[in-house]
Amino acid sequence: MRQPKIFTTISDYSWSLFRQDALAGLTVALVALPLSIAIAIASGATPAQGLVTAIIGGFVISLTSGSKVQIGGPTGAFIVVVYSVIADHGYDGLVLATLMAGAILLVAGFFRAGRLIALVPEPVINGFTVGIAIIIATSQLKDFLGLKIANLPAEFLPKIAVLAGELPNSSLYAMGVALLALVLMVVLRRWAPRSPSLVIGVAAGSIIAAMAALPIDTIASRFGELPASLPMLVLPEISLAKVRELLPSALIIAFLAGVESLLSAIVADRMIEGHHRPNAEIMAQGYGNIASALFGGMPVTGAIARTATNVRAGGMTPVAGLVHALLILAIMLLAARWAGMLALPALAAVLMLTAWNMSEPDKWREYLHLPLADRGLFLMTLILTVITDLTIAIGVGVAAGLALRLLEKSKDDSGWTPRDR
Repeated sequence: MRQPKIFTTISDYSWSLFRQDALAGLTVALVALPLSIAIAIASGATPAQGLVTAIIGGFVISLTSGSKVQIGGPTGAFIVVVYSVIADHGYDGLVLATLMAGAILLVAGFFRAGRLIALVPEPVINGFTVGIAIIIATSQLKDFLGLKIANLPAEFLPKIAVLAGELPNSSLYAMGVALLALVLMVVLRRWAPRSPSLVIGVAAGSIIAAMAALPIDTIASRFGELPASLPMLVLPEISLAKVRELLPSALIIAFLAGVESLLSAIVADRMIEGHHRPNAEIMAQGYGNIASALFGGMPVTGAIARTATNVRAGGMTPVAGLVHALLILAIMLLAARWAGMLALPALAAVLMLTAWNMSEPDKWREYLHLPLADRGLFLMTLILTVITDLTIAIGVGVAAGLALRLLEKSKDDSGWTPRDR
């Protein structure tokens, strides 16, 4: 079934439900605002493009989602591929790749490919998720430490070498602001889980930096003032040569958007004891990516952390996701000047924490006790993700994983049943 959940949940909607959804939407907006800006900066885009992605993509995904509580937006999983596409093809190339990915997802949803996630071996998903977390964390060391490096290499090993050589030049002011934000976020998440810990951490670090006139970068000092309006809808320039050139990147974006959104929907189902519609969810990611691209935004998908925040805050229907997008728009329209004062080391702390959570440290012991073949598949995918790129890592990981499963099936007539995530 490909019908969005909003059509079945809105029929008996009430003011009491709206109050719950509005409060949940506010909570998620406060989480999504600094995260969207930080992800955009780490991806090589501008803070404004991150906000546009959260507003347009988030609104469209909530409107068309196959889950009642899914929240869409830019996520850390896209940082590596987005950075690579922008570096190789410019931001216009990313917009076209995002548009193409949206079209691919619509076709996949139309042909009911939503359940094919079960064919992707779990060690492959875990391997490239941990690999992406490592890349995100290392990409933030420059701002976290306040290093003044003009051209930081994109490749992992050369980047580590340059960062290691620059460590003596770290800024104590930047490190202090970053650590303050990080500690506040961790403590608040533990002792006040319903509080907007990301906003409080970033705001506290930024306010102290501004009051003390610390010599650290802010959004405005590096990128200029944030715009106080949405960009105009524009169709990117399309040619057969560009489509052919960007197809591998578009396929990776579509794959990541599909996998992450379906995993997020599964997590949400467990939290609310509900059932999402996988094919509607895949099509929602298609609509969301096309809409984001038309407004000059980045790739978008269902975000696990923001979706879980929505559920914990009491979100009951897709209206919560619509409210979250509209509130980010209101902040962009009314408080762009203040958002420009956010300190970049504090935003780096947000992504450091995001990377830590993405790596799921509570599962590290479990990874060590996987069967030998699964452990090898996990490590191979992780290493390929970090050292090469996602295209190679996912392609080789999925091919090797399916080959292993076919080999196991030939030895055991019972076959392989994918583990329920």
